[in-house]
Amino acid sequence: MKTLIAEDSGFYQKLLSRYLRDWGLEAVVTKSGAEAWSVLSATDGPRLALIDWVLPDIDGLELCRRIRSGDLGERYVYTVLLTSNNESHHVLEGLKAGADDFLGKPFAPAELEARLFTGKRIVEVHAELIQTRERLNYAATHDSLTGLCNRGEILNLLHRELLRGARDHQPTGVILADIDHFKRINDAHGHSAGDQVLKRVAQRLRAGLRAYDGVGRYGGEEFLIVLPGCDAAQTLRRADELRHSICALPATGQVHVSISMGVCSSEHLGSDPDFLLKNADDALYRAKDLGRNRVHPVTVFHPVAMASSTEMRSFV
Repeated sequence: MKTLIAEDSGFYQKLLSRYLRDWGLEAVVTKSGAEAWSVLSATDGPRLALIDWVLPDIDGLELCRRIRSGDLGERYVYTVLLTSNNESHHVLEGLKAGADDFLGKPFAPAELEARLFTGKRIVEVHAELIQTRERLNYAATHDSLTGLCNRGEILNLLHRELLRGARDHQPTGVILADIDHFKRINDAHGHSAGDQVLKRVAQRLRAGLRAYDGVGRYGGEEFLIVLPGCDAAQTLRRADELRHSICALPATGQVHVSISMGVCSSEHLGSDPDFLLKNADDALYRAKDLGRNRVHPVTVFHPVAMASSTEMRSFV
């Protein structure tokens, strides 16, 4: 594990470096507080630190405070403060500044080794806790089969993008997509084949979107796609590109996949997510009624014409 030595004494620099090398730790030697902070601030900065109390530029106490300030993000640095002053109030001052441990000079090598490896275990446990939290967060927001956002997360994304679009006066495109005849695939080829179809469609949808677009499994064989900055015409065009991409998937066995899509945009329908989803859902069912494997734009009453006629208009 990479370990910082912040020490201006040439004697202790060499001594500590030798100990760390013998114990299988990688030593990074700095001679001033400013140099030590620069090393600690790097993305791959040390996770263990031996810091002398008295340093040029920035002293050991201030370094401990900076380490605990949050400037290093979630990276935990286990810090042992070194000093020749072992008085209790001195120790307390160092611990209040954020040091994890305190070691007086001169020290026994075995004691330093024990304290460093205690710190190493704590750092490793901290890293494991962060990884566990990230796995739990991922599981809570993603569909386990396809790896896409789950229903709750994609709806949250839609809500955020609609708010952002309203604030920036930019439209947000919405696509509801449904795999055609998915029940037949399950019935004829089994649920394992159906799962493979879902995964292949999900991969193709994700590959066809921009990094900041959103796609999630809305439910069953349905997918919700959110396109920031896309008006109705752009959303329709991109939906058809995705449909063609799905249709181009190589058939697996006798399973050939196609998809139907309902398309709308906040450009004409406003920023109410429930209203947009209802209109996208209506357009999707219209696409299925017309024979599937197609994209259908939302059809709404033209607000001006409603007072005098039943004229309907497709927003494309």
